Amino acid sequence: MLLTGGCLCGAIRYQTTDMPFDADHCHCSQCRKSAGAVVMSWMDFNTEQVTWLQGQITEFASSADIRRGFCQQCGTSMTYRHVDYPQYCTLSIASLDDPNKVQPTYHIYTNEQVSWLTIEDTCQRFNTNKTST
Repeated sequence: MLLTGGCLCGAIRYQTTDMPFDADHCHCSQCRKSAGAVVMSWMDFNTEQVTWLQGQITEFASSADIRRGFCQQCGTSMTYRHVDYPQYCTLSIASLDDPNKVQPTYHIYTNEQVSWLTIEDTCQRFNTNKTST
């Protein structure tokens, strides 16, 4: 076990067997609205690296291919899933018991970033997804 986390009320708990292979800050409008925050920070794992210890994620189809998982009891945003890539599990960094253990390395959808937020980190930035600039 390397990382542990869960939702605000404690109904959902998970652990990982490894560190994430990627981590980012997303500024897209769907992440903002689903989390109720101006930026969402995500970490990516291979599905077999994540074990759900208790509770069950409820998913919302935010678009044809995207499922956003949350705790049905407290509403905590927990997961992001693209239906075409079942081998990956994306978890909210904020859901970690110690979010200091995972640091994102880039920002995506900066073209949608709120204008009043200034972030002065050294992470790479992409206007849309990671393949654009």
